[in-house]
Amino acid sequence: MKQILFVCLGNICRSPLAEGIAKRIAQEKVLPLRVESAGTSSWHEGEPPCKNSIEIAAKKGVDISTQRSRPVSQHDKHTFDYIVAMDTQNKNDLESKGFQNVYLLGDFGGFEGSDVPDPYYFRGIEGFEKVYTMIETALYDLLEKVENDTI
Repeated sequence: MKQILFVCLGNICRSPLAEGIAKRIAQEKVLPLRVESAGTSSWHEGEPPCKNSIEIAAKKGVDISTQRSRPVSQHDKHTFDYIVAMDTQNKNDLESKGFQNVYLLGDFGGFEGSDVPDPYYFRGIEGFEKVYTMIETALYDLLEKVENDTI
């Protein structure tokens, strides 16, 4: 079973969405995956995803309400086959801490290395809608590559 960890800064917006969407896709495609998410900071440790992330996910049929934020740990280095950062800063932070097999989610789905923008600073749900769509598109590509061992 392959294991994927999605990482953003606080683990309350983007990476919980990625975790929830990836679990849904894995279930649809019957992929043997273990999926989790974490943050490069511990600012929100133990907190649920932000209200707008929960709302947009629920609107799309994905329940992320029971997830809780956690910081990335040294144990994660040895546990996960793929560590997928939401933006370049997260990727750099992970690599500076010795993480390997770190990928940028924006390198998948035709986004040409774009960062997944942090919707926490957007006003309203529209930014979360755009981020959800970007994450979902990138994940279909990423998970296909993971499934076919072409990553």
